[in-house]
This record gives sequence, C-alpha cells and structure tokens, in this order.
Amino acid sequence: MLEYARWKYILIAAVLAVGLLFALPNVFGEAPALQLAHADHSAVTAAEAHDVSAFLQQEKVPFRGAYVQNGRLIVRFADVPDQLRGHDAINGKFAKKYISALTLVPRTPAWLRGLGLKPMPLGLDLSGGLDLLYEVDIKSAVRQILQTYTQDASRALAEAKVPVANVTDVATGGSTLPNTIQITLGPQASLSAAEHAIADPLRGLTLTTSAEPGGAVIQATLPADKIRARENYAIEQNISILRNRVNQLGVSEPIVQRQGNNRIDVQLPGIQNMAEVKHLLGQTASLEFHLNDVVNDALEAQQTGNVPLGDKLYTDTWNGMPILLKREVIATGDQLTDATVGESTQGPAVNVTLDSRAGENMLRTTKANVGKPMGVVLITKHSVTKELDGQKVTKEVTTEKVINDATIDGVFSDRFQITGLTLADAQDLAILLRSGSFVTPINLVEERVIGPSLGRENIRMGIAALVIGMAGVLVFMALYYKVFGLVADAVLVANVVLLTALLSMMHASLSLPGIAGIILTVGIAVDANVLIYERIREELRKGVSPQAAIRAGFEKAFSAIADSNVTTGIAGLVLWIFGTGAIRGFAVVLVLGIATSMFTSLMGSRALVTLMYGGRRKLARLHI
Repeated sequence: MLEYARWKYILIAAVLAVGLLFALPNVFGEAPALQLAHADHSAVTAAEAHDVSAFLQQEKVPFRGAYVQNGRLIVRFADVPDQLRGHDAINGKFAKKYISALTLVPRTPAWLRGLGLKPMPLGLDLSGGLDLLYEVDIKSAVRQILQTYTQDASRALAEAKVPVANVTDVATGGSTLPNTIQITLGPQASLSAAEHAIADPLRGLTLTTSAEPGGAVIQATLPADKIRARENYAIEQNISILRNRVNQLGVSEPIVQRQGNNRIDVQLPGIQNMAEVKHLLGQTASLEFHLNDVVNDALEAQQTGNVPLGDKLYTDTWNGMPILLKREVIATGDQLTDATVGESTQGPAVNVTLDSRAGENMLRTTKANVGKPMGVVLITKHSVTKELDGQKVTKEVTTEKVINDATIDGVFSDRFQITGLTLADAQDLAILLRSGSFVTPINLVEERVIGPSLGRENIRMGIAALVIGMAGVLVFMALYYKVFGLVADAVLVANVVLLTALLSMMHASLSLPGIAGIILTVGIAVDANVLIYERIREELRKGVSPQAAIRAGFEKAFSAIADSNVTTGIAGLVLWIFGTGAIRGFAVVLVLGIATSMFTSLMGSRALVTLMYGGRRKLARLHI
C-alpha cells in the first residue's frame, strides 16, 4: 500500500485554502476612482468620508462606494464619465481641503478589504498611466563638490595669510571633466604653510606639488571612489525627492527606481491627470524673501536700465509693474522646514515654517521694518529641449517672479503666511517647497503615455494567451496520461492559484512580462509532471507493481526535477537582483513560479495520486 503522512495532507490543504483566499481579490477587476488626501498628510476620518459621500449624493453624482484606506479616501465609480463628474464636483467643494487624483482601484468587496487582502497591482502596460525617464546631470554633481572644496581651500589660505595667485578647477589624468583643484601660490608664498592650511579642508583628496616660475602649484585631485560616491549621492537624493513629490500628488502604487548609471525611471500606473503630474515632477522651486527698495523708483530703473547698486529689478506677477527688491536675502527656501495650504483673510495661503536660524533673521528684519513692504520671489527651474543645427540641446531655464509683495504689519519669525495666491498656485507651491529642490538638474529624456483602453486590451490579450495556453496543456495531459493527466491538470490550476496568491501577498506589480512568466511557469510545472509520469511508465514496463511504480516514479524523478528547477531558479534570481523594470517583473514571477511548481508537482500531485490509489489492496493497472 501507498502511504503519505497525514501532516502533509493538512499542510497541502492549509496552503491551498490560504492561497485561494489571497488570490480571490484578483477576480473582481478594477474601477475608475478618486483618491483624496489631506494636504497636511493627516489621515482622512470616517466622518469626512461620510461628508464626501453625502455631498456626491446631494449633487446626484452616482458612485459605487467610498472608504478610507491608508489614511486616504477612495471614492469608486462605475465608469470614467461618472469619475470625471465626481472629480469636478469634489474639487469645486473640497479643493481647499483635499489633494485629489484620478486613479483606478480594485473592486474588492469590503469584507476582503477588512482582512487586509489586496489584488496584485498592475503595471503600466496593463493599467495604463505615465512612464517618465529622467537623466540626472551627474557632471554637475561633481562640479558642485569641486566648487565646495575650492571655496574651503580659498578660505583656509586666506585665514592663514598665504598669498594666492589663482584657485581653479582643471581636468587631469585624461579626464574630460574637471576633477582637480589647482592652486597657484604667490611668488613669496610658503609651500609648507599652504599645505598645512589646506590639509584639513582638502582631506581625502590626492595632493601633488610642483615648482613653477610664477609660484608653486598645488593640485588636489578627487579620487575615483569619491567621484562615484558623489554621483551615486546625487542620483539617490533625486530619487528621494521624486518619491516625495509623487507621494504629495496622491498617486497610488508609484514606482521610482534607478535605471543604469545616471537615469531615474518614474512609473505612475493608473494616473490620468498626466499634464499636472509632469509639470510638478520636473520643476525645482525655491523661495527668497527680500525687502523692497522704497527709496528708488522702479519704473525709472526699468526705463533707463540703471538698477541701483544693491537692488534687483523684477516684475510683479499680479499687476505687471516693475518692482525693486534689495539683493540681501532674508531667508531662502533651503531654510524652509514645512509648507502647507491654508486660509487667510485674503483667500488661499501657504503656511510657511522656517528653521531656527532663518526664523531669527526674519524676526530681526520684521522688528526693524514694520510698515515697510517685503517681496517674496519664487525661483523655478525646469529643463527645455530645443533643436539646434539638427541636434537636440537641453538647457536649464531659471524663472524668477515676485509672487507676493505685502506690507509687514507686525513682527513674526519662523511661522507666517504667503498670501495673494490662487488655490491651485498655493497647492502647487506647497508641494514643490515640501518636496525640496533637486541636488542636481534632471532632464526628461523619454515619456510614455499608456491609455486605460490600451491597458485593458493588454489585459484581455494576456489573459487570452494564458487561457489558450493552459487549455491546450490541460487537454493534452488529459488525453495522453488519462487519469494521471487529470491529476496534473488539477495541480497546474493549483499552481496558478498559489502563484497569484504569492504575488498578491508580496504586492508585486504584474505586467505583460509577468503574464509571460506565469505561462512559462505552467510549462515548468507540466515538465515536472511529465518526468514523474514517464518514470512511472518505465517502472510499469519493468513489471513492477502499480503502487511500487508510483512510489519509484516520484522518488527517482525528484533529482531531475530539482536539478532543472534549481538551475532555472539561479538564472531567475540573477535577473531579479540585477534586472530592472519589465525584466525584474518577469524574474519575480519566474522564481516564485518555480517554488509553487515544486510544491504542487511533488507534494500536491503525490497526495492526490496516493488518495486515489494508495488504499487499494488489489490494483491491477494504472490509467497512465
């Protein structure tokens, strides 16, 4: 008789039950929805969800439900027209309170959501959305650190009273970019005194000296590891800033990841308000606070072109009139710690919080200038690509505009409001200021927009390929191996269910390559069953009893199955670790599929066969 341990039956049944539960949310599909989040990041309450629902009912906008998830309110609709109607209505009523985003959400029932169960998130090619590829200017990152070292060295030499003819950066060692600080000392300067002065500020750089007719020359070269570290720092910091901006926008399931040496890939599945997202992601914004020049005439300065010393001429954004601001900066956006949208007596406002140092400076300035005007300058930077002589040239454009020019009515320090903005401008400004400025400029080099209709077509075609492929395999196995083929079919279905459950548990995004991975997994699982069944046939041809043949088939096929799956798994793990994007998605499905196919083929298949034939004392033949 064939025997199989009872605990193995219990384990298989438990794994299948849990797998079915976790895979279940994937059968309900997706629906258009609105995602609402507080501008100050606080969680949306159940009472606020009820208020939004009541408002939509009052406006007679049909919706399928509203619920709070991860501190955000999700309002689900039956179709896109209802979604757009709801978006317009909610923005008209609650724009000051919520940041809204058009998105797609699962139709998962409330009882499954209550258990914390979610379907697999769909990738861009299946759900539609926006894919942006940015290139980081890592050359600028190296230049920045060189400038910092140059300033530190110049300051140290000046404090040590060492005469210096010139301090500049140059390219050495065959480098095409500046990588070395070259310090030319004065004719009477002491080389040892200069080396002692710069030893601390230029620590970690490779120093070389040479005697020249005009004075000794010191070269401090950035080592290759420092250059790589600076480049990696610039990319990682920009990734962090992009993630912050995406989170501020309320986009669900975003992917922001490094691609290659100097690129960042931003994938926003399900996003529909694409122009707004692109605009906010690519901008760099900062603020500067300046006192107005109340003595000189701004109009005269504009007409004559003679700007008074210590002033800078701007154009007021609201009235188009020229305005003179003092060049001295009271506080900058770099010293800002928080920015949120609020209300003032003059309408929408941005509530600004500065750090202690800037707060002290603001306090001193406002104390001494009550009743005088102060201007707020918004500095934005974005990349513009133009075609010049048949080649695309990208350059960074900086725009400075006065967004606020108000009288200092009282004394304040680190907390105050910027008023005179529209609600949309206030929301955009708060997002940009909160997420910070990029360490180095980024340029948009590629943009892919995938519409929801194309995503649905990809899903339909992918599922059709999976169903047709599986149906062909199931029919062949049933015809060729008879009863054992039906067992293999049941095992294959269980394998797909468990793989879907694992992907849902891990919250791994499913894309078209992922569907290809599922189809390949089915082939791998079939291969394992074929090896087992052919071994059983071979044993039967030797005249071994049916039950002994079953036992020998599973035991002797194990080594071949393990070898093939381990080698495939190693390749999949390498792709998982080093791959990006679609390649990594395929690798994730492949590796998980190998694990589930090993479990179902070796344990599930044997359990079913043992249940069918293990208890028969007189078994003459097998239907294989």
